[in-house]
Amino acid sequence: MTMAMAMAMAAPFSLLLLTLLLSPDLSPFAAAKNPTSPGDLVRSSCVHASYPTICLRTLSTYSGPAQTPAELAQAAVRVSLSRANKASSYLTTLRTSSKREAGALSDCLSQISDSVDELGRTLSELKHLRSGTFRWQMSNVETWVSAALTNEDTCLDGFKEVDGKVRSDVKRKITNVAKVTSNALYLINRLDQTRGKAGLRP
Repeated sequence: MTMAMAMAMAAPFSLLLLTLLLSPDLSPFAAAKNPTSPGDLVRSSCVHASYPTICLRTLSTYSGPAQTPAELAQAAVRVSLSRANKASSYLTTLRTSSKREAGALSDCLSQISDSVDELGRTLSELKHLRSGTFRWQMSNVETWVSAALTNEDTCLDGFKEVDGKVRSDVKRKITNVAKVTSNALYLINRLDQTRGKAGLRP
């Protein structure tokens, strides 16, 4: 085989290889061009959360197209707000003949309702972050989410002297809410540390 023939046979292969390397979808360097994809953002943000596994699981399916820490914090608050609403609805369905349980349920429902309000205010504030008022806004949302978490913990404390199925059911529901709220607070604190440099309006 002559050198000319070998070069002619190799030309199509070289052209194919060049096409693959230059293709944005097929190039091995394509992923490196977008290191902060939604999946990467969730993983890197959740690794040090209070409950990393829950953080990763909930936000991987709930965060949608979150591209910035601010959007991810919003997604985390949405998860917490959704679960707090569900817990509140669940509490209204519980019935008991025990005065102690009834009192604990009433107090817990009030506390979770307060949590829902605080998380709702937080989500609204996070949607309207501005670079000029960022520090003040973050102080507000940190206060509100901390209060929501305190309310959830207080609800659980109210059942320490209560036995039976109601206590176990409430504990399971509210603990679930408290864990995602704790993760939301972590991501909000993490956002605060970035000083709002990504994706904020002036």
